[in-house]
Amino acid sequence: MKYLVKYLSIGLLASDLSGCASFGEGVVKAVLEKQEENDTRLCEIWGKSFTGIAPHLDNSNGIMKVLMVHGVGDHLPGYSTQFLEKLTRELGLEVMSAQQKDLTLSSQTIPNKNLGNLRIKRYMSKDKRSEMLFYELTWSMITAPYKAVLSYDNSGEYSFRRAEVNDLMKKFSNDTGPDPIIYLGESQDDILVSFAQSFCWMAKTNWDGLPESGTHACSFNDDALAQNIRKDQYAFISHSLGSRITIDGLQRIAGLLDKRNPAFHEALKDKEIPIYMMSNQLPMLQLGRKLPDIYNQNATYCTANGEKYAQRMVAKTPIVAFSDPNDLLSYAIPSGFVEKYLDSRLCVDVTNININVAKIFDAFGLGKMANPLAAHVGYDTDDRVVALIAKGIGNTNTEKVINERCHWVETM
Repeated sequence: MKYLVKYLSIGLLASDLSGCASFGEGVVKAVLEKQEENDTRLCEIWGKSFTGIAPHLDNSNGIMKVLMVHGVGDHLPGYSTQFLEKLTRELGLEVMSAQQKDLTLSSQTIPNKNLGNLRIKRYMSKDKRSEMLFYELTWSMITAPYKAVLSYDNSGEYSFRRAEVNDLMKKFSNDTGPDPIIYLGESQDDILVSFAQSFCWMAKTNWDGLPESGTHACSFNDDALAQNIRKDQYAFISHSLGSRITIDGLQRIAGLLDKRNPAFHEALKDKEIPIYMMSNQLPMLQLGRKLPDIYNQNATYCTANGEKYAQRMVAKTPIVAFSDPNDLLSYAIPSGFVEKYLDSRLCVDVTNININVAKIFDAFGLGKMANPLAAHVGYDTDDRVVALIAKGIGNTNTEKVINERCHWVETM
């Protein structure tokens, strides 16, 4: 808000009445603060009811395991902390493990290569009856060396020539813009193996069996994976490019399972694994890509009387896609997209959520505006987004803020 105040104040003071500076800025602040009081931001939901994470926390029925996959831009381990704190409060998980577990990911197929960081934290309710393991994947160190080609452009030699705001936007562009391009190149395999390793560690063991630290590789040939998949619950939370990585990672695993671990594949067939996508970009990131090996065959793979029902990967993959209309990099998932562009074996079902996570201001008669950067990165701190991931909609646990602030159109 301080930048908006600053630049709107400059516009008011274009007449060089410097003595009125404090008055002009005060007027701007008053107007913006008044608009903030009346929070009427959009929240529209189209799709079936869903439960969120909360109903799966009873650890007598297995452990709730959640994996977060970040999007474009350089990230450091711990990037999910603010979101995670809001989520655990929403879920009533008030006890946290004193230590976290940090694994440097490796793979038998790509030995001696850093495939990112997997940080795991354990949360429980005070009565120890509810439990969640939260896995945070940081893969950006895989693309960082490629982006070093642009590092000169962020140096003082070039950046001082730009206007202040333009320089901030250019640095943001240099940090985030290359990742989708790099992902389409040779680094894609490494990133997808990083995702597969994270999923493997989720299924392989529970808290006590995880290594404390160090470099480790997980094998899909382990018999324990099938046993844990049957009893535990799983969910993915992704942002921007992370959603494409999650879908591609699952499609890649679907093609390997029968060869690697048929028992694991059989166990997965009965699981419903939701993906909560923030700043969904699947339509844009589909441009120029090949179609999946198996598509437009959802009825064949996903209905009980389908000819290839036994070859599905999972029972269902519910996608809950959050998109802010003012996020220049976010898109709803249109009708027909799933059938044509996503692997039929995933049995995808979509709920679109059209939600303003950035505040909208009246720019003094020039029209309404919202900060597109805030609209792109604000999902994981928005109370409504967190409440929907935690407790869903259309059930008895649905939060009051969702029932009061969101308009839901249920689909059949």
